[in-house]
Amino acid sequence: MANKRDYYEVLGVPRDATEESVRKAFRRLALEYHPDRNTDAGAEDRFKEINEAYQVLSNPDRRAAYDRHGHAGVAVANGGWQGFEGIDTLGGLGDIFDAFFGGMGAGTQARPRRGRDLQLGLTISFEEAALGTQRRVEVTRTEPCGRCRGSRSEPGTSPERCRTCQGNGQVRRSQRSLFGQFVQVVSCPACRGEGQTVTHPCAQCRGRGLEPRTRQLEVNIPAGVEDGTRIRLTGEGEAGVPGARPGDLYIDLRVQEHAFFRRQDNDLLYELAVNFAQAALGDTVKVPTLQGEEALRIPAGIQSGTVLRIRGKGVPHLDGGRRGDLLVTVTVVTPKDLDPEARRLLEALAKKLGAPDGAEERRRPPGWFRGGKGRSS
Repeated sequence: MANKRDYYEVLGVPRDATEESVRKAFRRLALEYHPDRNTDAGAEDRFKEINEAYQVLSNPDRRAAYDRHGHAGVAVANGGWQGFEGIDTLGGLGDIFDAFFGGMGAGTQARPRRGRDLQLGLTISFEEAALGTQRRVEVTRTEPCGRCRGSRSEPGTSPERCRTCQGNGQVRRSQRSLFGQFVQVVSCPACRGEGQTVTHPCAQCRGRGLEPRTRQLEVNIPAGVEDGTRIRLTGEGEAGVPGARPGDLYIDLRVQEHAFFRRQDNDLLYELAVNFAQAALGDTVKVPTLQGEEALRIPAGIQSGTVLRIRGKGVPHLDGGRRGDLLVTVTVVTPKDLDPEARRLLEALAKKLGAPDGAEERRRPPGWFRGGKGRSS
């Protein structure tokens, strides 16, 4: 008796909690620790503790005895622990049954089976992904039978009422659980919840009501999609049973690499090679963009690795807003093969320019004196 926790503490409610507060706390904790949902070690013991606390605090007489004398008063008033038999099933556990078993009672209705979703891969070019496009895809899916129009019966005949469920689409099933015996309403296994059975199946679809067909569909690909983007075409999947909506078609995009562009979020990256003369003197060159060539000014004295930005020439944002930028990384190329004339001109230029500032100091070995040769002592 002394090892039992305070019932108010177990349910997490104050001592002046109303009956409704106690009921809500119990429902929340019972859903969290029910063994059918919670497989952690100790969950079942915790659930039993929660249930015991609720049986006491939900009963005015037991709660009054507990408030006056603690657990000893409950034992006297109760005549001992009653297990699960004393649960207020309708008031306390109705919502829990709904959560665990999908509902109880005659009001539950069978839901038509929705059509299956389909998935298709589509490869597009870098430009198509950046600028947007329309593509036609071919998909094979199940659709309502053309002969019976999905009724599953031969034309001129009709389905009959299911004898197992008498057309209700549901049957009652008794089960036992921790709470005792209860009745669960489930879909009829004979008619699969439809309330009807087909006595003369359609010869074309063999009573399935569905048949495979190949369709051509237009897919609108918005500007700015990336590799791995998924597009959903609602209702373009496989057909469901009569009365149920079809599934969806998911298009998974694969974007091809570009010959010289790379993408960084909504910016485009491009590497531009220039020669010594262009780097030293500056120049205006043409660079490619997704919309055509664009003039780019190379400032005089530019260094290799400098990034120049052309605004608005990148990839559009998916939300239809502004475009990213084109980032041009300049690389100064050193020539490998020189003809005699080019070599003569470069040698003359080298003599004219001399060594860069500080280069002479960086070439001297440690200990070299400016005023003479030799090493320091």
